[in-house]
Amino acid sequence: MSGTATVLVVDDTPTKRYILSSWVRRAGHRVIEAGGGEEALATLAAQHVDLVILDVRLPDIPGHEVCERIKADPATASIPVIQVSANAITVADRAEGLERGADAYLAEPIEPAEFAATVEAMLRYYRARWRAEQMAERLARLADVTLRINESETFDELLSVAVEGSARVLGRFCGTLALLPDGRTLRYRARPGEPATSHPAGPDLLDRLSRMVEREAQRAHVFTLRAEEWRGLLPDVRIEGSSTGVLCRTKNSGLPIYLGVENDPPLDVDEVNLLRQLGQELALAVAALRAYTEEHAIALTLQRSLLPTRIPEVPGLRVAMRYRPAADNIEVGGDFYEVLPIGDRVLVAIGDVEGHSLHAATVMAELRHAMRASFIGQVDLSASLDLLNQMMRRYHPRMTATLCLVLIDPATGEVQVANAGHIPPLFAGPGCAYHHLGNLLLGALPETYTVDRLKLPPGGTLLLFTDGLVEDRAVSLDESMEKARRLAETVEDDLEEFAERMLGAFGSREDDVALVAVRREP
Repeated sequence: MSGTATVLVVDDTPTKRYILSSWVRRAGHRVIEAGGGEEALATLAAQHVDLVILDVRLPDIPGHEVCERIKADPATASIPVIQVSANAITVADRAEGLERGADAYLAEPIEPAEFAATVEAMLRYYRARWRAEQMAERLARLADVTLRINESETFDELLSVAVEGSARVLGRFCGTLALLPDGRTLRYRARPGEPATSHPAGPDLLDRLSRMVEREAQRAHVFTLRAEEWRGLLPDVRIEGSSTGVLCRTKNSGLPIYLGVENDPPLDVDEVNLLRQLGQELALAVAALRAYTEEHAIALTLQRSLLPTRIPEVPGLRVAMRYRPAADNIEVGGDFYEVLPIGDRVLVAIGDVEGHSLHAATVMAELRHAMRASFIGQVDLSASLDLLNQMMRRYHPRMTATLCLVLIDPATGEVQVANAGHIPPLFAGPGCAYHHLGNLLLGALPETYTVDRLKLPPGGTLLLFTDGLVEDRAVSLDESMEKARRLAETVEDDLEEFAERMLGAFGSREDDVALVAVRREP
């Protein structure tokens, strides 16, 4: 909103309307004329107007009422109105006009210089106000886009939100490029008010773009490319004119992102600053998500390296094991499981060291290996748990762990269960039920661990899992454990399907989950 303005001159006297219009045109502005109030309101509804010059006495609607209706309509409320009159010229008349919405009031006879100065003053003031309101609206949209960018959980969601938000903030066709950790380049574009769409892009596209325009000394470089330059990079690009974009990289990342918009009309200083800020926000979010993704992959690899790599083949038993990391945690957890043949019997163990950290994973590895070692010389579940409890209390006095040991003889179905504070084993199938609670968890106090002796019938299934499966902030533990019990009343012939269904029924979890299902073959 600058330069030539569009001015609506409203007066029922043709001669007077002609004079006022000629003064406006002489000042370099475009004029629209109206002979009455209804025509003026219709004109305002149909096209953009920057200023209204309004006679007070009109034949159909009084000028004061026309002014009030202009100011009452949100679509026209910000348009300045200058009222003029040859009859209502007293102080009271001028006060009434201003009180009823006029921004200025001129009484005839009017000096051309005063008229021109008043018109320019009104336009200058409202242009400044319009720019301030537009910037405030853009900043509000920028804040919203920044919030949504930082809430994004995937690269596709992140770039989609960024390109849609940038198009909305700047009111222009927008596109973005980013390089993923796996080497793929994602490309999104969107028009204002429309959803973002993804498009193919070569893996070297950002490198080629950087070599064309980037200045090494800048982490955020704004530049303009012609349409033919873009078509050299992307043959399917539909842009007709030039585009202005920003290449951004963070302090700790050498990988840039690109965010650009159509440059018709050219961006002003405020728009360039907004584009740069949007680009920097996007670069920070992409770098953070890249780091999260890489750290999550490293944590998962480390976690899996501490767990059994294969299911041992045990005659008479079928075993299914699962480990699923927490959806929103990049740190290593303390959940573990073990299936260990001991002579003709099989030890099935499941446990959980408190916390999520490298230290928790280290303690988990110590506990798992110490447990395996405790069965070398003797097979005594109570003695093994007592030894592990002493180890935790001596070497890790500020940490605790839960552990459930189940020793199964596949030939006879005899089962020994010793439980140190873990969720009880679940005997799956029709009428399934949890075994009763065990003793204190490891690392708390001296404890005598009891061993229960049970029978697992041919075809019977035993299910063990860590608390990550059933702990939920919005649901009580009893309710979640009952849900697991009901689900386990049905056991698929394929034990892998059974294990997968149990995990899938609880969806994405806030904590790591380890699960072991054991079936005694008929």
